[in-house]
Amino acid sequence: MEKKNLFTHIHEMETQLGQLHSDLGELKMIVKELLEDNQRLTIENEQLRKLLKREAPADLPVPSALAPAARPAGPATGEDVVGEGYDNLARLYHEGFHICNVYYGHLRTEGDCLFCLSFLNK
Repeated sequence: MEKKNLFTHIHEMETQLGQLHSDLGELKMIVKELLEDNQRLTIENEQLRKLLKREAPADLPVPSALAPAARPAGPATGEDVVGEGYDNLARLYHEGFHICNVYYGHLRTEGDCLFCLSFLNK
């Protein structure tokens, strides 16, 4: 009778060990997701700080985007007129964000995006 009890006890321990292994795998995935989010937010924070430092001195004079009288008006200048929306999208792209319909608004972490570049070249 003791041998049967011993085998039952070993089986229960094996079941508990399997459960612990699966719990550890789940925790590992959660930690991985948290680390990825932390890295993404760190990069985004750095880019926002750079942008803030770059634009902080520009607070005193009126930016050209806010002063339409400072811009030459109409196609009389001889250049192709590009809308303000295009300028804003190009600025967002150069600040490190996607402007394509696939990943719009997400942070670009791996260099240039072919979708975004093709959108800008239209």
